[in-house]
Amino acid sequence: FLMIRRPPRSTLFPYTTLFRSSYAKEKVGQMKGIFLTMEGPDGSGKTTQILKLKEHLMQHGYDKVVVTREPGGTVISEAVRGILLNREYAEMDDHTEALLYAAARAQLVAQVIKPALDAGKAVISDRFVDSSAVYQGMARGLGVEKIYELNGFAMQGIWPDLTIHLDLPAEVGLARAKSRAELDRMEAQSTAFHEKVAQGYRDLAALAPERIVTIDATQDIETIHAEVVKQVEKLLAAR
Repeated sequence: FLMIRRPPRSTLFPYTTLFRSSYAKEKVGQMKGIFLTMEGPDGSGKTTQILKLKEHLMQHGYDKVVVTREPGGTVISEAVRGILLNREYAEMDDHTEALLYAAARAQLVAQVIKPALDAGKAVISDRFVDSSAVYQGMARGLGVEKIYELNGFAMQGIWPDLTIHLDLPAEVGLARAKSRAELDRMEAQSTAFHEKVAQGYRDLAALAPERIVTIDATQDIETIHAEVVKQVEKLLAAR
């Protein structure tokens, strides 16, 4: 287990784990692994931006870029995803939901993210622990501190180097999601729930401005991509 020094505690956010931390150690002749995450409400355009960012990184030094998603990314984690997003499980308790997300995350970290970072690869994840902080911690009301404490065991000390938050009004994201396909169990939550999610991301980003960068997702795809690249290049230049 990798020990990481925590910054001073805050009365606003007592479990202050929202800091940047590179896990992978740089090896002689090998690029340092970089862990990037994309967060935002449903329908915010994360998938599109991740694919464009992957292409950019491969053109600028990273010959291998691992793209993954949450929940999912491994056979076991995808099986857990099937349970979490199944609309037939409407009776799922909020605590059960939080634990299942953490379990899927633990497998993804152990099987995909940690090995890739150790090998000096770039990893881009469509959602990570901040999703749990927002969806379960804030929107479900379980508490952000409890969610980060729960996931500390699952993450093995690995935190994103940079998190891109694609900010989008809840009603816009829901409209986009509905136009794609039938809504899953999480997407089918109430409008009030999704409004809490959208605001929750804004509040979380305000607490960790050095790691979480907010980008207006109502802009066109290329403008958003340019802003994403700018933030990633800024991170790389500082390494």
